[in-house]
Amino acid sequence: MQFLSYRLTQLAAGIAAVCLAATASAAPAAPVAAAATTVAGMPPVVNPANLYSEAAAGRFSPAVAGALPRVYVPNLRSNEVYVIDPATLKVVDKFKVGYSPQHVVPAWDLKTLWVANNAEGRSDGSLTPIDPKTGKPGKEVMVDDPYNMYFTPDGKEAIVVVEAHARLDFRDAHTMKLTSSIEAPQCKGINHADFSIDGKYALFTCEFEGSLAKIDLVNRKVAGYLQLAKKGMPQDIRISPDGKVFYVADMMADGVYVVDGESFTKIDFIKTGIGTHGLYPSRDGSKLYVANRGSNKVHGSRKGKGSVSVIDFATRKVLNTWPIPGGGSPDMGNVSADGKMLWLSGRFDDVVYAIDTSSGEVKSIPVGMEPHGLTVWPQPGRYSLGHTGNMR
Repeated sequence: MQFLSYRLTQLAAGIAAVCLAATASAAPAAPVAAAATTVAGMPPVVNPANLYSEAAAGRFSPAVAGALPRVYVPNLRSNEVYVIDPATLKVVDKFKVGYSPQHVVPAWDLKTLWVANNAEGRSDGSLTPIDPKTGKPGKEVMVDDPYNMYFTPDGKEAIVVVEAHARLDFRDAHTMKLTSSIEAPQCKGINHADFSIDGKYALFTCEFEGSLAKIDLVNRKVAGYLQLAKKGMPQDIRISPDGKVFYVADMMADGVYVVDGESFTKIDFIKTGIGTHGLYPSRDGSKLYVANRGSNKVHGSRKGKGSVSVIDFATRKVLNTWPIPGGGSPDMGNVSADGKMLWLSGRFDDVVYAIDTSSGEVKSIPVGMEPHGLTVWPQPGRYSLGHTGNMR
């Protein structure tokens, strides 16, 4: 018994020594992303290394149950929304809305799609609600100049982007009653935005200033401005999966600026294609699809040198660039629920592009006059921060 006990002791010591040696020689563990402390009422960040984790393929909220699979296309100059069945690539419906429909915006609670009709040059802007379960519009709500729309991270208020007046109007997320406003006088052409990982601030692009505005959402004020380029025209903006930087499309620079949101400094630039415009993360949060509209002009011509670039978030390098066959003008849209298709409006060509995200193959669908910020619905995610589906 003593001999057996001795042998067992020796064996245990040997195993411990092997384990210790293996531990000493193993590569250090990858750093774990620090948890994000979010503002009151904002849902927690499940994976701080990938804030898009809950918008991955298949992660549908119960709130979208029964929603028709559709692509909603606002046509700016014909004042209507075309409805496409993504399974058949056919237009299955169309209906009139207010003047100058710019974007179709999923509500924070995912139960309504809002068409932002900013009535360019007029005073009768409006929001048209769409019921995703029927695909039909409801009674419009009169709202001053809604070029675009976002939602506060807690979901209580809509943030209407009043481009013509360089202002953000905070409204009740359901009734759209005005509650407060933030003036941003140095942000002419205020239009697109994305939010910090903790919900404390948002960065808005200033199209006609070549700059960004940082909006303190806690204290409801402008925290500062950042000049990107004097002759630039920044468009869409998206935060990186780890929440550390923002990517800003600039249609004059033909590429994407990388901005540190905390220090509010420009740290990098990635060349993509002519007229860089829309930005959409892949469903797995590994890539960023960049729509290059093919023209540096606000009103470009048909069959421009449009393309889509694919940026790797990890390396900030362009992996692929897919040209639009025969030329085109890819503008705004979003990724399909399964991540296999990128849907973009062909702004100057009166078409919608359905682009295979594995091959770059493009199919075109004729729609109304000057399609703009289309949305794909339903999309995975717990809530929408606005635009054509900034999902979290």
